[in-house]
Amino acid sequence: MSKHVVVVVESREGTLRNVSFEVLTAAQKIASGGNVTAVVFGAVTEEQVQQLAQYGADTVHVAQHADLQTYSTDGYTQAFTQVVETIKPDAVLIGHTAIGRDYAPRVAARLGLGLISDCTGVTVEGDEVIFTRPIYAGKLFQTKKVTSGTIFATIRPNNIELAEPDTSRTAQVTETAVDVTNIRTVIQNIVRKTTGTIDLTEAKIIVSGGRGVKSADGFAPIKELADVLGAAVGASRAACDAGYCDYSMQVGQTGKVVTPDLYIACGISGAVQHLAGMSNSKIIIAINKDPDAPIFKVADYGIVGDLFEVVPLLTEEFKKVPAV
Repeated sequence: MSKHVVVVVESREGTLRNVSFEVLTAAQKIASGGNVTAVVFGAVTEEQVQQLAQYGADTVHVAQHADLQTYSTDGYTQAFTQVVETIKPDAVLIGHTAIGRDYAPRVAARLGLGLISDCTGVTVEGDEVIFTRPIYAGKLFQTKKVTSGTIFATIRPNNIELAEPDTSRTAQVTETAVDVTNIRTVIQNIVRKTTGTIDLTEAKIIVSGGRGVKSADGFAPIKELADVLGAAVGASRAACDAGYCDYSMQVGQTGKVVTPDLYIACGISGAVQHLAGMSNSKIIIAINKDPDAPIFKVADYGIVGDLFEVVPLLTEEFKKVPAV
């Protein structure tokens, strides 16, 4: 049976995040020929509308309010609750990002809906939509489905294979003013700390450093390798706690959960907390001078050696590989 699915579009500094297209791909599957509505908070350009249409949006619903230009928990919770109450969709999908996992539970609570969070897979069997999500820090996976009422789920970035964009598609744009009041947080200035131009949660390749980098300067060869590979730079909690890097780079259970195609762990022992954030990576390469380091138990490939010797050698070899 076809369904009407609502998807929240997330952008950063005016650019649509890749997770928005992944969620649209999942929405198309769930809709089964029905309608997919992409919800945008604030302004949207014609080019962005076309992008959303190419990845499956039939309608782009723009929620307008001055307090939605910058994210706030109160603003997004109020606005999206009103949007869902107005549209009354069969399913709601949001990216499981820092923003999505902040306001999605609040919206679900206000609407009296169950929420299936951090989903890594979506399948449709007849009229049933089945979600796959990790449990016990990624050691096991469970399947969940909504037996009655509106489906509400968040999708982990970098897990849904993007559909091929259909350049012949177009989307209708509707604008709606929403009532946003009593914003308890006033944002006066935003100071961004970033690992680079590539978002860790959406990166296809990540090069991470741990306590073995020994200092902030120890990240230099890791950053050089990342530049050559077009990768994001991550870190273990131990490296962050030691002051070698900013916490925005932390990968792990209390940091960012990532699922890249390739994860290179340099000088990372492999504590359970760190493994919880990266063990679902498609390919894991570990570089550590301790042959008994726990990271080797989850690695697909392991190199026993000093990262300050191994990483520069890898960098030089990758420089010789022609760009694809």
